[in-house]
Amino acid sequence: MSKPETLIQTNVPPLGKIILRDMLTAGRVPLLLLIVLFFSAITVVLTTQMTRQVISKKEQALEQRETLDDEWRNLILEENALSEHSRVQKIAISDLDMKRPDSDKEVLVKLQ
Repeated sequence: MSKPETLIQTNVPPLGKIILRDMLTAGRVPLLLLIVLFFSAITVVLTTQMTRQVISKKEQALEQRETLDDEWRNLILEENALSEHSRVQKIAISDLDMKRPDSDKEVLVKLQ
């Protein structure tokens, strides 16, 4: 390269400095709008993520509730089956050797 070409290249300011100077002087409003737009976009993304997490937790809670409802219904059925009068009477007779007393051996107790 010749000497005049190198002088021209060294006197040219860097493009980044020119853009930054223009943005800080003449482009303040567009720069401010760009910053606000960026933060708004980040807020939308974060809100969407948090909403998805809450919906996921809600679905898990609903599934757990359904499981507990099923278990509750099964326990009610089991309780009804175990407390059935004929079953209790059968166990009392077979396992505990109990029998119903005759009517002449029954004693009534009066409460005062």
